[in-house]
Amino acid sequence: MGSTTELVDRYVAVWNEPDAELRGKIIRELWAEDGAQILQPPREMAEEASKLGFSPILRARGHDELDVRVTRAHEEFVGGGQFLFRRRDKGTRLLDVVKFAWEMVSASSGDVAGAGVEILLLDVNGRIRLDYQFIEG
Repeated sequence: MGSTTELVDRYVAVWNEPDAELRGKIIRELWAEDGAQILQPPREMAEEASKLGFSPILRARGHDELDVRVTRAHEEFVGGGQFLFRRRDKGTRLLDVVKFAWEMVSASSGDVAGAGVEILLLDVNGRIRLDYQFIEG
């Protein structure tokens, strides 16, 4: 996969990729076949679920579900030209764990509109086995 920074750059780039076919190809290269993303739910969703006694977990597993997840995020945030994703740091790696921060910025002004942290667990081939996403704002 290359350096940690290269992995982080490819990861962030897939969320900005406008070409659906290329986006799917990158997903298959980045994630293991049964790789998963586990997303911390938005605060409002977590609060409503908590009122019902649930602790929601949002998960996409396998290339097809990950493709849907990335595509929907792209359509909602990037596709209309309103936002872009970029990394906030180069990432750090400890054995098979990679941690990095990212932000969503206005495509026109560069102002930060949201941010988060990813913790990636890699398989023996350097592909993402588990992707834990924490939205910070």
